[in-house]
This record gives sequence, C-alpha cells and structure tokens, in this order.
Amino acid sequence: MKRFLAWLATAATLTFALPGMASQDDPRLDALFGKLKSTNDVAEAQAIEQVIWRVWIVSGDDRIETIMAHGVRAMSFNDHAAALGAFDEIIRLAPGFAEGWNKRATIHYLLGNYDASAADIESTLALEPRHFGALSGLGLVRIAQGDETKALEAFEAALAVHPHLPGADSHIKNLRQRAKGKRI
Repeated sequence: MKRFLAWLATAATLTFALPGMASQDDPRLDALFGKLKSTNDVAEAQAIEQVIWRVWIVSGDDRIETIMAHGVRAMSFNDHAAALGAFDEIIRLAPGFAEGWNKRATIHYLLGNYDASAADIESTLALEPRHFGALSGLGLVRIAQGDETKALEAFEAALAVHPHLPGADSHIKNLRQRAKGKRI
C-alpha cells in the first residue's frame, strides 16, 4: 500500500507538471484505470478516482482552463446560465475536449434538459469511453426519462470501469428491485 501511495502521489504531481496534454488522451490514464479496476481497497479507489478527475479537467490550453474554472465556479454557485455559457464556449473552442461536453451535460441535466444532457454524454463517451462520471450521469438521465432498462445498462457500464463508484451499486439494486415482476 505504501508503494502504491507513493506512485499515486507521483501521478498526482505529474497531473500538474504536464500542461500540454489533452485530458482524455493522457498516457497516465491507462495505468490509473488499470489500478482502479484491480484494487479492492475503497480508499485507494477514491484516491485514484480523484487523480483521474484532475487529469480529465486539464485541457492543456490556458484559455480553456480559464473558461473551465469560470464554468465550474458558476456551477458551484448554481449559476446555471453562466456555467452553460462557459461550457458552450469550451465546446466551441475545443470540441475534442471530453470534459467540456461532460460539464455541459451536467448543466443540462440540472436544468431538466434530459435529451440535451444525453446527447452531450454521448459526445463525452465518444471521446472517453471510460468516463465513469458520464456513464453514471447517463444512468440518472435515463431514470429521469423513465427508461429503467437503459439506466441499468449505464450504471452497470459505469461499474465495469469503476467497481467502487459511489452510488452506482445502490442505483443498480433499486432498479433491479423495481424490475421484479416486470421485464426491464
């Protein structure tokens, strides 16, 4: 465990040391996802998850970083209009940046724009198929749309990537409970 924590600290440091890397194309992600999938330690999985999120949020472009910070700050203050504007701009400037699509999908979900959220999630997953946040978000969107079958599929896909993803197990359990006696 000590050796892993040292490796994790190095990975976290490198997250900020390599500014020119595109987030979902970062070569460190393969090793991080391998560790995420193989660990049986929930605390270790949470630490790995945090490093992955830090890699994903970095675009390598100072202008995009500034707009992302503005959008995330707006989200934290529930200023959905400002956040949506920021994420729209990121997607316009950097359509190959998966986290821009994912953040906008989140705003659309919060606004009840479920079709738009699902479309942005699909764009996220086209760029980063292992995006467990987008997969889990898709599950929430499908629940909101009343499609329990697709919700279950999305949460199961999220767990396949991140076996310790908080909340995914409970959503799967609830969906399966509701499916008893009916086919979903």
